[in-house]
Amino acid sequence: MDRMIYLSMAAAQATMRRQEVLSHNLANVSTNGFRAEMAALRAVPVRGDGASTRVYALETTVGYDATPGLVQTTGRALDVAARGGSWFAVQALDGTEAYTRAGSLEVGADGVLVDVGGRPVLGDGGPLTVPANAAVEIAADGIVTARAGGGAPQPVGRLKMVTPEAPLQRGPDGLFRGDGGDLPADPNARLQSGALEGSNVSAIETMVAMITAARQFEQQMKAIQSVEQKEQAAARLLASQ
Repeated sequence: MDRMIYLSMAAAQATMRRQEVLSHNLANVSTNGFRAEMAALRAVPVRGDGASTRVYALETTVGYDATPGLVQTTGRALDVAARGGSWFAVQALDGTEAYTRAGSLEVGADGVLVDVGGRPVLGDGGPLTVPANAAVEIAADGIVTARAGGGAPQPVGRLKMVTPEAPLQRGPDGLFRGDGGDLPADPNARLQSGALEGSNVSAIETMVAMITAARQFEQQMKAIQSVEQKEQAAARLLASQ
């Protein structure tokens, strides 16, 4: 009986975790540059005397779906979409360098170029600063130019773009980082100006997966209830002896 309880309980916990991942993905179906979180199950034996045949099924996050999202043209000068496997570098709130595919940029009150979360966008030499009241343009190679008044465009720096060779790690702040620290800038990385990359989450597929997970959870709860009923029946038989 207890084997069935272990199996059903572990499966129910894993299903709940899967629902959390799917819910998080669905909530970000409209978030620019979002990468869908992926998860998988792994078997973990139960330690202790008499429990060598018991195994928990635990869900482990295996990373993210690297499939590019749909790129939509906006015509806005500060909207950029990274091409291929490249990422934009930003300064996270903790001061570390992090990476994102969200390319909706703004010029802050202090003239610093920031992303949608207000984090400074990094260039080859640090955060990029734009002159006040200047018209900003971003070329395909990431070079940022500013035109103040009727003057000629002046380069203010180049967006730092990286192309990681290994998958990045998603942090609790939603940004991505490399395992070995800051990644080097990729001079061959390119972007599309006046466009934004959308989320790579499929709302229909995610909703279908959530329905399937809900049905699985119901079956696992029924299995636990079945064990309880059988144990009660066995207790009544023993009590009648």
